[in-house]
Amino acid sequence: MIIHKSKYTEFIKSEAKRLGFLSCGISKAEFLVQEAPRLENWLNKNRNGEMSYMENHFDKRLDPTLLVDDARSVISLLLNYYPDTLQSQIVATDAYKISKYAYGHDYHFVIKEKLKELLFAIQSSIGDVSGRAFVDSAPVLDKAWAAKSGLGWIGKNSNLLTQKVGSFYFIAELIVDLNLEHDNATTDHCGTCMACIDACPTQAIVAPYIVDGSKCISYFTIELKENIPQEMKGKFDDWAFGCDVCQDVCPWNKFSKANNEPLFNPNPELLSMTKKDWKEITEETFKVVFKDSPLKRAKFKGLKRNIDFLQ
Repeated sequence: MIIHKSKYTEFIKSEAKRLGFLSCGISKAEFLVQEAPRLENWLNKNRNGEMSYMENHFDKRLDPTLLVDDARSVISLLLNYYPDTLQSQIVATDAYKISKYAYGHDYHFVIKEKLKELLFAIQSSIGDVSGRAFVDSAPVLDKAWAAKSGLGWIGKNSNLLTQKVGSFYFIAELIVDLNLEHDNATTDHCGTCMACIDACPTQAIVAPYIVDGSKCISYFTIELKENIPQEMKGKFDDWAFGCDVCQDVCPWNKFSKANNEPLFNPNPELLSMTKKDWKEITEETFKVVFKDSPLKRAKFKGLKRNIDFLQ
């Protein structure tokens, strides 16, 4: 059986590489003992703001065996989204800023297809394996599993960081009922650096490794459905959808490399839009330009609200 575990693990990691994933790590499917009190404390302090869905399925977030019967392994995967061209390189400072992950196609669909293909390859080569794919839209603590499987460490900005490529990547999982070789967690390399904490425009990083989600620009511009609080006026630094500040200032992101996923290629129209273009955008244009974009999450109404708030 040990021979099979080794062979299966090697096969899965080579398939993940073939499908374009940046890296693949595997951990034992078990209750996340250390995460339980952290999550409970975070929720008790209302750091999820109006993201009430974070309170749902508390047990499932911590125990993968409640998501997949007889789960044995959590396969964590990273997919690079760092773009080859940035908004700032095209329109300099004359644009409302969009988070880099939203430059191209909606990652949920892109990654889900890759995960389906990976699970199919596992089932075709190994046999009767049951599993489920997860991409950021289910009660799974992505960063905790990725860190547990050695793909990086959770930094002071609460993002998963790696020494080789920084943090501009998506995290996804396959939870399977297959015994595999498990990877070991890596060490923390944030050291005494406080760049992300010092740079956060809204002081959302309330302490090293603790982010108050209800103060984050990404929360205000994407998750919040009501009006943005007036006390935040002038603090958004022109971010209209999401925010990359704590990643942009992170020294490890000096090592970010452009992704190799064609569907993440920046939408040229988005990159060339000036503040004037953003202000004048119509709902019809929004539907055409952002048809397959993560910006649909905010909807036209939400985007207009954000832009009006920035003026």
